[in-house]
Amino acid sequence: MRNIFVIAERDFKTYFTSPIAYVVLTIFILLAGFFFSLILNNMLEMSTMRAMQSAQTGQPPEPYDMPGEVSRAFLNVVSSIMLFIFPMITMALFSEEKKRGTIELLLTAPITDLQVVLGKFFAAAGFYVVLLLTTLVEMSVLYVYSSPASGPILTAYLGILLYGLAVVAIGMFISTLTENQIIAAVLSFGTVLMFMLLDAFSRRAGESAKAVLTYLSIIEHLNDFLVGIVSTSHVIYYVSLILVGLFLTYRSLDSLRWRG
Repeated sequence: MRNIFVIAERDFKTYFTSPIAYVVLTIFILLAGFFFSLILNNMLEMSTMRAMQSAQTGQPPEPYDMPGEVSRAFLNVVSSIMLFIFPMITMALFSEEKKRGTIELLLTAPITDLQVVLGKFFAAAGFYVVLLLTTLVEMSVLYVYSSPASGPILTAYLGILLYGLAVVAIGMFISTLTENQIIAAVLSFGTVLMFMLLDAFSRRAGESAKAVLTYLSIIEHLNDFLVGIVSTSHVIYYVSLILVGLFLTYRSLDSLRWRG
C-alpha cells in the first residue's frame, strides 16, 4: 500500500510542476463559470416569462424547480466539458515515462505492476476530483440565493465521479500504447467519444443491437444520475469499466516488462 501511495503522490505532484495542470484548471474553471452564468440567465428569463404569462391569464404560476433545473443543466454541461479535459489528464501517465526512458526504472524497481497501475490511477483520479471540486463554487450560488434539494445534486456528482473514473482508466490504458502524448490524447478523446455516440447509433439499430449499444453507451448511464436516480446497473457498469481499464493497463504494462 505504501508503494501505491508513493507513486500516486509523485504523479499527483507532477501535474502541478508542469504548466499543463494550471492550463487545464484555468480552461475548465472559465468554461464552467461561463456556462453556469449562461444557464442561470436563461432559466431566470424563462421564470420571468412564466410569471408574465400567469399574470396575463390570471392563473397562479405552475410549480417550477429552477434550482434543480439549473443544477442538472450545469452538471450535464460539466460532463461534456470533461470529454475534452480527460485526455489532458491521462495522456502523460505512461507515454511520458516511455519517452523519457523512466519506464524502465519503474519496471525494474521493487514494486509490482499492479502497484504502478493503481498509483498512477489514484494520481489522475485525484486531479480529476480537484477539477470537480471547483464546480462547488457555482453550486454554492444556488444555495446562497435559493434552497435546492441536495439529494439529486449529490447523486449527480456521484454519477459524474464514476463516469470520470471510468474515463480516466480508459485513458490510462491508451497512454501505455504510445510514447507520444498527443497521440495518446487523440486516441483517448476518440475512444470516449465513440462510447458517448453509441446511444445515437443505437437508434438506427435493431432491437437486440439497440439494447446492447444503449447499455454500452457511457453517457446513457450518466443521464439517470443527473436527474437524481441511482441504479445498481449503472454503478455496476461504471465499476466494470474502471476494472476493465485497469486490467488492460496492467496487461499492457506487463507486456512492456516482458518485451524489455
